[in-house]
Amino acid sequence: MNHLYLERHDTENNMHRFYQMFVTPGLFDDWSLIKEWGRVGSPGTVRKEWFTTEQEAELASQKISSKKIKKGYRLK
Repeated sequence: MNHLYLERHDTENNMHRFYQMFVTPGLFDDWSLIKEWGRVGSPGTVRKEWFTTEQEAELASQKISSKKIKKGYRLK
């Protein structure tokens, strides 16, 4: 299982957000990318995407994380 946790803080705008992703194997020889995001300290919104291979799920995770880092999110 691969896990990535990012946070973005902007105190001027009272923005304290997180974004996390997990790549996990499924039950039927598939892989899932589980994404959760929201305000730090609160339960977030969760979405799941399925992929045929682990590499596809990892690639999707890398694309999302690079977009988030460009927006100001940082690894925690």
